[in-house]
Amino acid sequence: MFTAAEDPYAKLLMDAMKSSGCTVYKDRHFSCEECDGAVSGGFDAASSEIVLCQNNIQNQSHMNRVVTHELIHAYDHCRAHVDWFNNVRHLACSEIRAANLSGDCSLGNELNRFKFGFKEHHKVCVRDRALRSILAVRKVSREAAEKAVEDVFDTCFNDHEPFGRIPHSKRDAKYAYRDFQNRDRYFANL
Repeated sequence: MFTAAEDPYAKLLMDAMKSSGCTVYKDRHFSCEECDGAVSGGFDAASSEIVLCQNNIQNQSHMNRVVTHELIHAYDHCRAHVDWFNNVRHLACSEIRAANLSGDCSLGNELNRFKFGFKEHHKVCVRDRALRSILAVRKVSREAAEKAVEDVFDTCFNDHEPFGRIPHSKRDAKYAYRDFQNRDRYFANL
């Protein structure tokens, strides 16, 4: 079972949402359901609920990654007031951020997918995962989805909030969480 208290990615995102005025309640904002296809989870903006697809999540680390990915969407929904349904560029930006910051494109995950590459491979993976996610949730042409991803890629890829960096491992996420907790200390002492 997923517990936010043990996962530094989720702890940081939930604390950041609370700081932004969007407290997350486990029993209200998470739902486990049977899902069609190969989708592992989703964020329902209308109800501000994260859906975990219990029939498609293979293990604890996969679930943690899905929760983190969907919490990034929830965080974006909270802080940026994303127009999920009418602006494909907003959706593209959140999908880029989720692929970039959730661990979806970690070296281990890419090796498990038999995808290899060295130079700029993380960016290639993020583009590919964002494009796939857009096509899975919106009825738009591949060309329109590719254009949306390309239009916002640099800005959204470089938006690391609330982590402050790309957390490439749980250790990185723990450091990011510590930094997040201490973010106001410097200015408080001036």
